[in-house]
Amino acid sequence: MMTVGLMAWINLGLFLVLFAMFIHILTHSVITVLHKTYLLFHFCLMLWPLGQFAASITDSAQTQQFHLTLSYVGLSLVGYGWLMFALSLTGHIEGMRRRVMLLLCLPALAVAIGFSWAFEGHFDMLLWTMQLELFVYAFGSLALLIDAYRKVSAVRERQRIGMAITGLLILIAFGLLELTVNILLRQHFPSIPGILTVGSVVSCSYFMLMIEKRGLLDILRIAQQDVFDTISTGLIVLDDEDYVLEKNQSVLPFMRQDEQGRFDLERLLSEALHGEEQESFLAAYRSDPPKRASTELTLLGDHGRAVHLLIDQAPVVVARRRIGRVITVHDVTQMRQLIDETHMQNEQLMDRNRELIRMQDELFAANRQLEQLAVTDSLTGCYNRRYLMEHMEREVMANSRYGIAYSLFLFDIDLFKSVNDVHGHVIGDEVIRSTAEIVRNTLRRTDTLARYGGEEFAVYLPHTGASQADMLAQRIRTAVENNEINMGNGEDSIGVTISIGVLTIEPLHGSGINDPKRYVEALFAKADEALYRAKGEGRNRVVNL
Repeated sequence: MMTVGLMAWINLGLFLVLFAMFIHILTHSVITVLHKTYLLFHFCLMLWPLGQFAASITDSAQTQQFHLTLSYVGLSLVGYGWLMFALSLTGHIEGMRRRVMLLLCLPALAVAIGFSWAFEGHFDMLLWTMQLELFVYAFGSLALLIDAYRKVSAVRERQRIGMAITGLLILIAFGLLELTVNILLRQHFPSIPGILTVGSVVSCSYFMLMIEKRGLLDILRIAQQDVFDTISTGLIVLDDEDYVLEKNQSVLPFMRQDEQGRFDLERLLSEALHGEEQESFLAAYRSDPPKRASTELTLLGDHGRAVHLLIDQAPVVVARRRIGRVITVHDVTQMRQLIDETHMQNEQLMDRNRELIRMQDELFAANRQLEQLAVTDSLTGCYNRRYLMEHMEREVMANSRYGIAYSLFLFDIDLFKSVNDVHGHVIGDEVIRSTAEIVRNTLRRTDTLARYGGEEFAVYLPHTGASQADMLAQRIRTAVENNEINMGNGEDSIGVTISIGVLTIEPLHGSGINDPKRYVEALFAKADEALYRAKGEGRNRVVNL
Protein backbone atom coordinates (compact mmCIF):
# COMPACT_ATOMS: atom_id res chain seq x y z
CA MET A 1 0.00 0.00 0.00
CA MET A 2 1.26 3.47 -0.97
CA THR A 3 2.28 5.87 1.82
CA VAL A 4 0.81 9.36 1.51
CA GLY A 5 3.49 12.02 1.97
CA LEU A 6 3.30 15.35 3.75
CA MET A 7 3.14 17.26 0.47
CA ALA A 8 -0.03 15.44 -0.51
CA TRP A 9 -1.76 16.56 2.66
CA ILE A 10 -0.48 20.09 2.15
CA ASN A 11 -1.99 20.02 -1.34
CA LEU A 12 -5.26 18.73 0.09
CA GLY A 13 -5.28 21.45 2.74
CA LEU A 14 -4.58 24.15 0.20
CA PHE A 15 -7.32 22.78 -2.07
CA LEU A 16 -9.80 22.84 0.79
CA VAL A 17 -8.85 26.43 1.57
CA LEU A 18 -9.39 27.42 -2.08
CA PHE A 19 -12.65 25.45 -2.18
CA ALA A 20 -13.88 27.15 0.99
CA MET A 21 -13.12 30.54 -0.55
CA PHE A 22 -14.96 29.52 -3.71
CA ILE A 23 -18.06 28.47 -1.76
CA HIS A 24 -17.94 31.63 0.39
CA ILE A 25 -17.93 33.93 -2.64
CA LEU A 26 -20.61 31.83 -4.31
CA THR A 27 -22.98 31.95 -1.34
CA HIS A 28 -22.30 35.43 0.09
CA SER A 29 -22.26 37.61 -2.99
CA VAL A 30 -24.70 38.85 -5.58
CA ILE A 31 -23.28 37.06 -8.62
CA THR A 32 -22.51 39.47 -11.45
CA VAL A 33 -20.43 39.04 -14.60
CA LEU A 34 -17.40 40.18 -12.61
CA HIS A 35 -18.03 37.46 -10.00
CA LYS A 36 -18.44 34.84 -12.71
CA THR A 37 -15.10 35.66 -14.35
CA TYR A 38 -13.28 35.65 -11.01
CA LEU A 39 -14.87 32.32 -10.03
CA LEU A 40 -13.68 30.87 -13.37
CA PHE A 41 -10.12 31.91 -12.53
CA HIS A 42 -10.49 30.62 -8.96
CA PHE A 43 -11.89 27.28 -10.13
CA CYS A 44 -8.97 26.70 -12.52
CA LEU A 45 -6.53 27.37 -9.67
CA MET A 46 -8.34 24.82 -7.50
CA LEU A 47 -7.68 22.04 -10.01
CA TRP A 48 -3.89 22.21 -9.51
CA PRO A 49 -3.67 21.18 -5.79
CA LEU A 50 -6.62 18.80 -6.25
CA GLY A 51 -4.90 16.97 -9.12
CA GLN A 52 -1.57 16.90 -7.28
CA PHE A 53 -3.16 15.44 -4.16
CA ALA A 54 -5.24 12.90 -6.08
CA ALA A 55 -2.17 11.70 -8.02
CA SER A 56 -0.15 11.22 -4.82
CA ILE A 57 -2.67 8.96 -3.11
CA THR A 58 -3.01 6.28 -5.80
CA ASP A 59 -0.74 3.40 -6.92
CA SER A 60 -2.25 3.17 -10.38
CA ALA A 61 -0.07 4.77 -13.03
CA GLN A 62 -3.07 5.35 -15.26
CA THR A 63 -4.99 7.06 -12.47
CA GLN A 64 -1.97 9.13 -11.54
CA GLN A 65 -1.60 10.25 -15.14
CA PHE A 66 -5.28 11.24 -15.27
CA HIS A 67 -5.06 13.36 -12.12
CA LEU A 68 -1.78 14.98 -13.16
CA THR A 69 -3.30 15.76 -16.58
CA LEU A 70 -6.28 17.30 -14.78
CA SER A 71 -4.01 19.51 -12.69
CA TYR A 72 -2.01 20.72 -15.71
CA VAL A 73 -5.17 21.29 -17.76
CA GLY A 74 -6.56 23.42 -14.93
CA LEU A 75 -3.27 25.31 -14.64
CA SER A 76 -3.17 25.97 -18.39
CA LEU A 77 -6.63 27.58 -18.18
CA VAL A 78 -5.71 29.90 -15.28
CA GLY A 79 -4.31 32.56 -17.63
CA TYR A 80 -7.49 32.71 -19.69
CA GLY A 81 -9.61 32.93 -16.52
CA TRP A 82 -7.51 35.81 -15.28
CA LEU A 83 -7.74 37.60 -18.64
CA MET A 84 -11.56 37.33 -18.56
CA PHE A 85 -11.53 38.74 -15.01
CA ALA A 86 -9.35 41.67 -16.11
CA LEU A 87 -11.58 42.37 -19.12
CA SER A 88 -14.67 42.29 -16.88
CA LEU A 89 -13.08 44.50 -14.22
CA THR A 90 -12.10 47.16 -16.78
CA GLY A 91 -15.45 47.01 -18.59
CA HIS A 92 -14.04 45.69 -21.90
CA ILE A 93 -16.05 42.49 -21.71
CA GLU A 94 -19.33 44.37 -22.20
CA GLY A 95 -20.47 43.92 -25.79
CA MET A 96 -17.60 41.53 -26.61
CA ARG A 97 -18.65 38.91 -29.09
CA ARG A 98 -18.41 35.21 -28.29
CA ARG A 99 -16.19 34.71 -31.33
CA VAL A 100 -13.60 37.06 -29.83
CA MET A 101 -13.82 35.27 -26.45
CA LEU A 102 -13.26 31.95 -28.22
CA LEU A 103 -10.21 33.31 -30.07
CA LEU A 104 -8.74 34.54 -26.78
CA CYS A 105 -9.32 31.09 -25.31
CA LEU A 106 -7.59 29.19 -28.16
CA PRO A 107 -4.00 29.27 -26.74
CA ALA A 108 -5.10 27.97 -23.34
CA LEU A 109 -7.42 25.44 -24.96
CA ALA A 110 -4.62 24.19 -27.26
CA VAL A 111 -2.26 23.64 -24.32
CA ALA A 112 -5.01 21.90 -22.31
CA ILE A 113 -5.76 19.57 -25.25
CA GLY A 114 -2.02 18.92 -25.62
CA PHE A 115 -1.75 17.77 -22.01
CA SER A 116 -4.83 15.57 -22.47
CA TRP A 117 -3.57 13.73 -25.58
CA ALA A 118 0.23 13.72 -25.33
CA PHE A 119 1.05 13.94 -21.65
CA GLU A 120 4.00 11.45 -21.57
CA GLY A 121 5.73 11.84 -24.88
CA HIS A 122 6.02 15.61 -25.05
CA PHE A 123 5.79 16.69 -21.39
CA ASP A 124 8.79 19.02 -21.40
CA MET A 125 7.69 20.79 -24.56
CA LEU A 126 4.12 21.13 -23.20
CA LEU A 127 5.43 22.40 -19.88
CA TRP A 128 7.45 25.16 -21.54
CA THR A 129 4.57 25.99 -23.84
CA MET A 130 2.23 26.27 -20.84
CA GLN A 131 4.70 28.52 -19.03
CA LEU A 132 4.89 30.77 -22.08
CA GLU A 133 1.09 30.78 -22.49
CA LEU A 134 0.52 31.64 -18.81
CA PHE A 135 2.99 34.52 -18.85
CA VAL A 136 1.51 35.92 -22.09
CA TYR A 137 -1.94 35.87 -20.51
CA ALA A 138 -0.60 37.28 -17.21
CA PHE A 139 1.38 40.15 -18.70
CA GLY A 140 -1.41 40.89 -21.20
CA SER A 141 -3.88 41.14 -18.30
CA LEU A 142 -1.37 43.21 -16.32
CA ALA A 143 -0.96 45.68 -19.22
CA LEU A 144 -4.75 45.92 -19.57
CA LEU A 145 -5.19 46.65 -15.84
CA ILE A 146 -2.38 49.22 -15.72
CA ASP A 147 -3.81 51.06 -18.75
CA ALA A 148 -7.25 51.14 -17.10
CA TYR A 149 -5.70 52.32 -13.81
CA ARG A 150 -4.12 55.29 -15.58
CA LYS A 151 -7.30 56.30 -17.40
CA VAL A 152 -9.88 55.94 -14.64
CA SER A 153 -10.51 58.94 -12.38
CA ALA A 154 -12.91 57.58 -9.73
CA VAL A 155 -11.05 56.85 -6.48
CA ARG A 156 -12.88 53.64 -5.67
CA GLU A 157 -12.48 52.34 -9.21
CA ARG A 158 -8.73 52.96 -9.02
CA GLN A 159 -8.65 51.10 -5.71
CA ARG A 160 -10.39 48.08 -7.23
CA ILE A 161 -8.05 47.95 -10.23
CA GLY A 162 -5.02 48.51 -7.98
CA MET A 163 -6.01 45.55 -5.79
CA ALA A 164 -6.44 43.38 -8.89
CA ILE A 165 -2.96 44.38 -10.10
CA THR A 166 -1.49 43.46 -6.69
CA GLY A 167 -3.17 40.05 -6.70
CA LEU A 168 -1.90 39.33 -10.22
CA LEU A 169 1.63 40.40 -9.30
CA ILE A 170 1.56 37.97 -6.34
CA LEU A 171 0.57 35.13 -8.66
CA ILE A 172 3.20 36.12 -11.25
CA ALA A 173 5.88 36.29 -8.56
CA PHE A 174 5.14 32.76 -7.33
CA GLY A 175 4.94 31.54 -10.92
CA LEU A 176 8.39 32.97 -11.68
CA LEU A 177 9.71 31.45 -8.47
CA GLU A 178 8.29 28.05 -9.48
CA LEU A 179 9.85 28.38 -12.94
CA THR A 180 13.24 29.46 -11.59
CA VAL A 181 13.64 26.97 -8.73
CA ASN A 182 11.92 23.84 -10.02
CA ILE A 183 12.64 24.09 -13.75
CA LEU A 184 15.57 26.35 -14.64
CA LEU A 185 17.71 25.49 -11.61
CA ARG A 186 16.51 21.97 -10.95
CA GLN A 187 19.92 20.52 -11.87
CA HIS A 188 21.71 22.74 -9.37
CA PHE A 189 19.27 22.95 -6.48
CA PRO A 190 16.86 20.50 -4.95
CA SER A 191 13.23 20.82 -6.04
CA ILE A 192 10.81 22.70 -3.74
CA PRO A 193 7.34 21.29 -4.35
CA GLY A 194 4.14 23.32 -3.87
CA ILE A 195 5.47 26.80 -4.70
CA LEU A 196 2.75 27.45 -7.29
CA THR A 197 0.09 25.95 -5.03
CA VAL A 198 1.12 28.20 -2.16
CA GLY A 199 1.18 31.17 -4.54
CA SER A 200 -2.35 30.34 -5.68
CA VAL A 201 -3.58 30.25 -2.09
CA VAL A 202 -1.75 33.48 -1.17
CA SER A 203 -3.16 35.26 -4.23
CA CYS A 204 -6.70 34.02 -3.60
CA SER A 205 -6.38 34.81 0.12
CA TYR A 206 -5.43 38.37 -0.80
CA PHE A 207 -8.48 38.60 -3.01
CA MET A 208 -10.69 37.22 -0.25
CA LEU A 209 -9.31 39.80 2.17
CA MET A 210 -9.95 42.59 -0.30
CA ILE A 211 -13.44 41.28 -1.02
CA GLU A 212 -14.32 41.19 2.68
CA LYS A 213 -12.57 44.37 3.81
CA ARG A 214 -12.68 46.61 0.75
CA GLY A 215 -15.59 45.17 -1.25
CA LEU A 216 -13.44 44.43 -4.32
CA LEU A 217 -16.27 42.61 -6.07
CA ASP A 218 -19.12 44.46 -4.39
CA ILE A 219 -20.18 46.12 -7.63
CA LEU A 220 -23.60 47.04 -6.22
CA ARG A 221 -22.13 48.94 -3.29
CA ILE A 222 -19.61 50.62 -5.55
CA ALA A 223 -22.38 51.57 -7.96
CA GLN A 224 -24.40 52.96 -5.06
CA GLN A 225 -21.40 55.01 -3.95
CA ASP A 226 -20.90 56.29 -7.49
CA VAL A 227 -24.57 57.28 -7.64
CA PHE A 228 -24.23 58.91 -4.20
CA ASP A 229 -21.24 60.95 -5.41
CA THR A 230 -22.61 61.95 -8.80
CA ILE A 231 -26.28 62.86 -8.22
CA SER A 232 -27.07 66.56 -8.38
CA THR A 233 -28.93 66.53 -5.06
CA GLY A 234 -26.71 67.25 -2.08
CA LEU A 235 -26.75 64.50 0.57
CA ILE A 236 -25.50 64.61 4.17
CA VAL A 237 -25.67 61.60 6.51
CA LEU A 238 -25.42 62.47 10.22
CA ASP A 239 -25.19 60.29 13.32
CA ASP A 240 -27.33 60.78 16.44
CA GLU A 241 -25.06 63.64 17.61
CA ASP A 242 -25.12 65.35 14.19
CA TYR A 243 -21.56 64.37 13.30
CA VAL A 244 -21.11 64.09 9.54
CA LEU A 245 -20.74 60.45 8.50
CA GLU A 246 -20.98 60.88 4.75
CA LYS A 247 -21.52 63.64 2.23
CA ASN A 248 -21.40 63.86 -1.53
CA GLN A 249 -19.80 66.36 -3.87
CA SER A 250 -22.99 68.28 -4.62
CA VAL A 251 -23.41 69.46 -1.03
CA LEU A 252 -19.89 70.83 -0.54
CA PRO A 253 -20.71 74.46 -1.55
CA PHE A 254 -23.40 74.56 1.15
CA MET A 255 -21.62 72.48 3.81
CA ARG A 256 -21.38 74.12 7.24
CA GLN A 257 -19.60 72.40 10.18
CA ASP A 258 -18.64 73.56 13.63
CA GLU A 259 -15.21 73.05 15.22
CA GLN A 260 -16.11 69.53 16.42
CA GLY A 261 -17.20 68.40 12.94
CA ARG A 262 -20.95 68.59 13.54
CA PHE A 263 -23.24 69.83 10.81
CA ASP A 264 -24.15 73.42 11.72
CA LEU A 265 -27.70 73.83 10.45
CA GLU A 266 -28.37 77.04 12.40
CA ARG A 267 -25.35 78.69 10.79
CA LEU A 268 -26.64 77.76 7.35
CA LEU A 269 -30.07 79.16 8.18
CA SER A 270 -28.58 82.38 9.58
CA GLU A 271 -26.81 83.05 6.27
CA ALA A 272 -30.08 82.96 4.37
CA LEU A 273 -31.22 86.21 2.75
CA HIS A 274 -34.77 85.12 3.40
CA GLY A 275 -36.45 81.80 4.07
CA GLU A 276 -39.83 80.26 4.58
CA GLU A 277 -40.95 78.76 7.89
CA GLN A 278 -37.44 78.54 9.37
CA GLU A 279 -38.66 78.47 12.95
CA SER A 280 -41.02 75.56 12.35
CA PHE A 281 -38.23 73.75 10.46
CA LEU A 282 -35.82 74.16 13.37
CA ALA A 283 -38.52 73.06 15.82
CA ALA A 284 -39.07 69.87 13.82
CA TYR A 285 -35.30 69.37 13.54
CA ARG A 286 -34.86 69.52 17.33
CA SER A 287 -38.11 67.74 18.25
CA ASP A 288 -38.30 64.48 20.18
CA PRO A 289 -39.64 62.25 18.72
CA PRO A 290 -38.03 63.59 15.56
CA LYS A 291 -40.16 64.83 12.68
CA ARG A 292 -39.49 65.18 9.02
CA ALA A 293 -39.47 68.78 7.75
CA SER A 294 -38.38 70.91 4.83
CA THR A 295 -37.74 74.58 4.16
CA GLU A 296 -36.60 76.82 1.33
CA LEU A 297 -33.70 79.24 1.67
CA THR A 298 -32.07 81.89 -0.46
CA LEU A 299 -28.30 82.24 -0.07
CA LEU A 300 -25.84 84.62 -1.70
CA GLY A 301 -23.72 82.53 -4.08
CA ASP A 302 -20.72 83.27 -6.25
CA HIS A 303 -20.58 86.66 -7.99
CA GLY A 304 -23.46 87.88 -5.84
CA ARG A 305 -25.93 85.51 -7.50
CA ALA A 306 -28.89 84.40 -5.41
CA VAL A 307 -29.06 80.63 -4.87
CA HIS A 308 -32.38 79.04 -3.89
CA LEU A 309 -32.14 75.85 -1.83
CA LEU A 310 -34.80 73.37 -0.75
CA ILE A 311 -33.57 71.60 2.40
CA ASP A 312 -35.26 68.44 3.63
CA GLN A 313 -34.30 66.59 6.78
CA ALA A 314 -35.52 63.07 7.60
CA PRO A 315 -34.62 61.24 10.81
CA VAL A 316 -33.34 57.65 10.69
CA VAL A 317 -35.25 55.82 13.40
CA VAL A 318 -34.63 52.26 14.64
CA ALA A 319 -36.75 50.81 17.46
CA ARG A 320 -38.25 54.27 18.12
CA ARG A 321 -34.79 55.73 18.64
CA ARG A 322 -33.14 58.20 16.33
CA ILE A 323 -29.75 56.89 15.26
CA GLY A 324 -29.09 59.61 12.73
CA ARG A 325 -30.63 61.73 10.03
CA VAL A 326 -30.36 62.31 6.32
CA ILE A 327 -30.36 65.87 4.99
CA THR A 328 -30.92 66.57 1.31
CA VAL A 329 -30.11 69.90 -0.31
CA HIS A 330 -31.76 70.63 -3.66
CA ASP A 331 -30.54 73.57 -5.71
CA VAL A 332 -33.86 74.87 -7.06
CA THR A 333 -32.48 78.12 -8.43
CA GLN A 334 -33.35 77.30 -12.01
CA MET A 335 -36.79 76.08 -11.00
CA ARG A 336 -37.37 79.24 -8.94
CA GLN A 337 -36.22 81.39 -11.85
CA LEU A 338 -38.53 79.44 -14.13
CA ILE A 339 -41.41 79.96 -11.69
CA ASP A 340 -40.67 83.68 -11.48
CA GLU A 341 -40.44 83.94 -15.25
CA THR A 342 -43.65 81.97 -15.59
CA HIS A 343 -45.33 84.23 -13.02
CA MET A 344 -44.13 87.30 -14.91
CA GLN A 345 -45.34 85.83 -18.17
CA ASN A 346 -48.67 85.04 -16.53
CA GLU A 347 -48.93 88.64 -15.33
CA GLN A 348 -48.14 89.87 -18.82
CA LEU A 349 -50.64 87.41 -20.22
CA MET A 350 -53.29 88.60 -17.76
CA ASP A 351 -52.57 92.21 -18.74
CA ARG A 352 -52.92 91.26 -22.38
CA ASN A 353 -56.13 89.38 -21.58
CA ARG A 354 -57.51 92.40 -19.80
CA GLU A 355 -56.52 94.54 -22.77
CA LEU A 356 -58.15 92.04 -25.11
CA ILE A 357 -61.30 92.01 -22.97
CA ARG A 358 -61.36 95.83 -23.04
CA MET A 359 -60.87 95.78 -26.80
CA GLN A 360 -63.54 93.10 -27.08
CA ASP A 361 -65.95 95.23 -25.06
CA GLU A 362 -65.16 98.22 -27.23
CA LEU A 363 -65.58 96.10 -30.34
CA PHE A 364 -68.86 94.73 -29.00
CA ALA A 365 -70.08 98.26 -28.28
CA ALA A 366 -68.92 99.40 -31.72
CA ASN A 367 -70.69 96.45 -33.32
CA ARG A 368 -73.84 97.24 -31.41
CA GLN A 369 -73.53 100.83 -32.48
CA LEU A 370 -73.03 99.71 -36.07
CA GLU A 371 -76.00 97.41 -35.78
CA GLN A 372 -78.04 100.27 -34.33
CA LEU A 373 -76.91 102.59 -37.11
CA ALA A 374 -77.79 99.93 -39.65
CA VAL A 375 -81.42 99.82 -38.44
CA THR A 376 -81.82 103.42 -37.23
CA ASP A 377 -82.61 106.65 -39.03
CA SER A 378 -79.84 109.15 -38.27
CA LEU A 379 -82.08 112.24 -38.24
CA THR A 380 -84.91 111.08 -36.02
CA GLY A 381 -83.43 108.17 -34.08
CA CYS A 382 -86.35 105.99 -35.18
CA TYR A 383 -85.97 102.63 -36.83
CA ASN A 384 -85.53 102.72 -40.59
CA ARG A 385 -87.75 101.18 -43.22
CA ARG A 386 -85.60 98.05 -43.66
CA TYR A 387 -85.76 97.13 -40.00
CA LEU A 388 -89.53 97.68 -39.85
CA MET A 389 -90.14 95.45 -42.88
CA GLU A 390 -88.02 92.60 -41.50
CA HIS A 391 -89.55 93.00 -38.05
CA MET A 392 -93.07 92.86 -39.41
CA GLU A 393 -92.29 89.79 -41.55
CA ARG A 394 -91.55 87.90 -38.35
CA GLU A 395 -94.48 89.42 -36.46
CA VAL A 396 -97.17 88.68 -39.06
CA MET A 397 -96.15 85.03 -39.17
CA ALA A 398 -96.61 84.69 -35.40
CA ASN A 399 -99.79 86.75 -35.38
CA SER A 400 -101.33 84.61 -38.15
CA ARG A 401 -100.39 81.37 -36.38
CA TYR A 402 -101.96 82.38 -33.06
CA GLY A 403 -104.78 84.66 -34.33
CA ILE A 404 -103.46 87.87 -32.76
CA ALA A 405 -104.87 91.22 -33.92
CA TYR A 406 -102.45 93.99 -34.91
CA SER A 407 -102.56 97.40 -36.61
CA LEU A 408 -100.38 99.45 -38.94
CA PHE A 409 -100.19 103.28 -39.19
CA LEU A 410 -98.76 105.07 -42.17
CA PHE A 411 -98.63 108.87 -41.86
CA ASP A 412 -96.81 111.85 -43.31
CA ILE A 413 -96.53 115.56 -42.58
CA ASP A 414 -99.11 117.62 -44.39
CA LEU A 415 -97.82 120.22 -46.90
CA PHE A 416 -94.21 119.47 -45.91
CA LYS A 417 -92.87 120.70 -49.29
CA SER A 418 -94.10 124.20 -48.50
CA VAL A 419 -92.19 124.09 -45.18
CA ASN A 420 -88.97 123.36 -47.06
CA ASP A 421 -89.72 125.98 -49.68
CA VAL A 422 -90.52 128.72 -47.17
CA HIS A 423 -88.18 127.95 -44.27
CA GLY A 424 -85.44 125.84 -45.85
CA HIS A 425 -84.28 122.29 -45.45
CA VAL A 426 -82.68 122.85 -42.04
CA ILE A 427 -86.05 123.87 -40.59
CA GLY A 428 -87.61 121.03 -42.56
CA ASP A 429 -85.27 118.53 -40.88
CA GLU A 430 -86.13 120.00 -37.48
CA VAL A 431 -89.86 119.65 -38.27
CA ILE A 432 -89.31 115.95 -39.16
CA ARG A 433 -87.23 115.33 -36.02
CA SER A 434 -89.67 117.14 -33.69
CA THR A 435 -92.69 115.36 -35.17
CA ALA A 436 -91.00 111.97 -34.74
CA GLU A 437 -90.19 112.84 -31.11
CA ILE A 438 -93.84 113.82 -30.36
CA VAL A 439 -95.14 110.59 -31.94
CA ARG A 440 -92.58 108.46 -30.08
CA ASN A 441 -93.58 109.95 -26.74
CA THR A 442 -97.26 109.31 -27.49
CA LEU A 443 -96.88 105.66 -28.48
CA ARG A 444 -96.75 102.67 -26.18
CA ARG A 445 -93.49 100.88 -25.39
CA THR A 446 -94.53 97.87 -27.41
CA ASP A 447 -95.20 99.93 -30.54
CA THR A 448 -92.54 100.29 -33.25
CA LEU A 449 -92.01 103.67 -34.96
CA ALA A 450 -90.00 103.83 -38.18
CA ARG A 451 -89.20 106.49 -40.74
CA TYR A 452 -90.67 105.10 -43.94
CA GLY A 453 -89.10 107.72 -46.20
CA GLY A 454 -88.80 111.49 -46.42
CA GLU A 455 -91.52 112.99 -44.21
CA GLU A 456 -93.43 109.69 -44.15
CA PHE A 457 -93.51 107.43 -41.04
CA ALA A 458 -94.96 104.01 -40.18
CA VAL A 459 -96.02 102.52 -36.85
CA TYR A 460 -96.51 98.82 -36.05
CA LEU A 461 -98.88 98.21 -33.12
CA PRO A 462 -98.99 94.60 -31.83
CA HIS A 463 -102.08 93.22 -30.00
CA THR A 464 -104.13 96.21 -31.18
CA GLY A 465 -107.68 96.02 -32.53
CA ALA A 466 -109.55 98.59 -34.66
CA SER A 467 -110.99 100.68 -31.77
CA GLN A 468 -107.63 100.90 -29.98
CA ALA A 469 -105.92 101.78 -33.24
CA ASP A 470 -108.39 104.62 -33.95
CA MET A 471 -107.96 105.98 -30.44
CA LEU A 472 -104.14 105.91 -30.63
CA ALA A 473 -104.17 107.44 -34.13
CA GLN A 474 -106.34 110.34 -32.98
CA ARG A 475 -104.10 110.87 -29.93
CA ILE A 476 -101.02 111.05 -32.17
CA ARG A 477 -102.70 113.39 -34.65
CA THR A 478 -103.75 115.73 -31.83
CA ALA A 479 -100.30 115.69 -30.21
CA VAL A 480 -98.63 116.65 -33.49
CA GLU A 481 -101.22 119.34 -34.19
CA ASN A 482 -100.62 120.93 -30.78
CA ASN A 483 -96.82 120.80 -31.10
CA GLU A 484 -95.09 124.15 -31.69
CA ILE A 485 -91.70 123.88 -33.37
CA ASN A 486 -89.22 126.63 -32.45
CA MET A 487 -87.28 127.80 -35.50
CA GLY A 488 -84.65 129.75 -33.48
CA ASN A 489 -83.04 133.12 -34.39
CA GLY A 490 -85.98 134.93 -32.74
CA GLU A 491 -88.44 133.82 -35.39
CA ASP A 492 -91.91 132.61 -34.57
CA SER A 493 -92.57 128.91 -34.04
CA ILE A 494 -94.47 126.93 -36.60
CA GLY A 495 -96.93 124.02 -36.39
CA VAL A 496 -97.71 121.12 -38.70
CA THR A 497 -100.35 118.45 -39.01
CA ILE A 498 -100.26 114.86 -40.14
CA SER A 499 -102.59 112.57 -42.07
CA ILE A 500 -102.79 108.96 -40.86
CA GLY A 501 -103.85 105.85 -42.72
CA VAL A 502 -104.81 103.03 -40.34
CA LEU A 503 -105.01 99.35 -41.18
CA THR A 504 -106.15 96.72 -38.62
CA ILE A 505 -105.75 92.97 -39.23
CA GLU A 506 -107.53 90.35 -37.14
CA PRO A 507 -106.34 86.99 -38.56
CA LEU A 508 -108.00 83.66 -37.90
CA HIS A 509 -106.24 81.30 -35.51
CA GLY A 510 -103.94 78.94 -37.38
CA SER A 511 -104.07 80.81 -40.66
CA GLY A 512 -100.77 80.64 -42.54
CA ILE A 513 -98.79 83.00 -44.74
CA ASN A 514 -96.78 81.52 -47.57
CA ASP A 515 -94.76 84.61 -48.48
CA PRO A 516 -94.43 87.02 -45.50
CA LYS A 517 -92.43 89.57 -47.50
CA ARG A 518 -95.11 90.04 -50.14
CA TYR A 519 -97.80 89.93 -47.47
CA VAL A 520 -96.18 92.84 -45.60
CA GLU A 521 -95.78 94.79 -48.82
CA ALA A 522 -99.52 94.29 -49.45
CA LEU A 523 -100.29 95.58 -45.93
CA PHE A 524 -98.29 98.74 -46.56
CA ALA A 525 -100.06 99.21 -49.89
CA LYS A 526 -103.43 99.14 -48.11
CA ALA A 527 -102.19 101.47 -45.37
CA ASP A 528 -100.90 103.80 -48.07
CA GLU A 529 -104.36 103.70 -49.65
CA ALA A 530 -105.89 104.77 -46.33
CA LEU A 531 -103.30 107.56 -46.06
CA TYR A 532 -104.09 108.70 -49.58
CA ARG A 533 -107.82 108.88 -48.66
CA ALA A 534 -106.99 110.91 -45.52
CA LYS A 535 -105.14 113.47 -47.59
CA GLY A 536 -107.90 113.49 -50.20
CA GLU A 537 -110.50 114.20 -47.52
CA GLY A 538 -108.71 117.38 -46.42
CA ARG A 539 -105.62 116.24 -44.41
CA ASN A 540 -105.10 116.35 -40.61
CA ARG A 541 -107.35 113.37 -40.17
CA VAL A 542 -107.35 109.58 -39.59
CA VAL A 543 -108.75 107.08 -42.09
CA ASN A 544 -109.16 103.41 -41.09
CA LEU A 545 -109.86 100.96 -43.90
